[in-house]
Amino acid sequence: MTTLAAFLVLVALVALERLAELVVSKRNAAWSFARDGVETGRRHYVWMVVLHSSFLVALVVEALVRRSDVPPGLAWSMLTVVVASQALRWWCIATLGRRWNTRVIVVPDLPPVTHGPYRLLSHPNYVAVVAEGLALPLVHGLWMTAVGFTVLNAVVLSVRLRVENAALAGLPAPGPTSRADAHA
Repeated sequence: MTTLAAFLVLVALVALERLAELVVSKRNAAWSFARDGVETGRRHYVWMVVLHSSFLVALVVEALVRRSDVPPGLAWSMLTVVVASQALRWWCIATLGRRWNTRVIVVPDLPPVTHGPYRLLSHPNYVAVVAEGLALPLVHGLWMTAVGFTVLNAVVLSVRLRVENAALAGLPAPGPTSRADAHA
């Protein structure tokens, strides 16, 4: 298998992972709405979807157009970051359980948790997104996609974090035995 072919398989696997996330997200959003969940941030959500979809397309286009010769050290180190970011993402999803989704939906009266990756960071899923957004393109030396996505993602995330932090601010304080998290 060529380096290009291996990279395209990796991108396809990431795309399949994103589809799995959407299935989980849709199911979890329905669960939240059934419990009087309140959604905020609908205006920026469409831009997140466009950005993340375009990211996958840009990876393929730049890989096919540029036909990069990637130093093995860069490829393997960035692949390690990609795998670690996926592990962090799924740790977040597992920790949040039914309350995880791709939208900002907060179920009233459910306090945020302080366990899992949320005991270390306020928004660990976004750390995973940022790390993957930089590392995945660099697995194949696609610096234009890495820079472009990173810059655009920073703009979208700045809006997303303001919306999400405002939504979470109205939740009750976590108790000493809280085992749920209201991050959307």
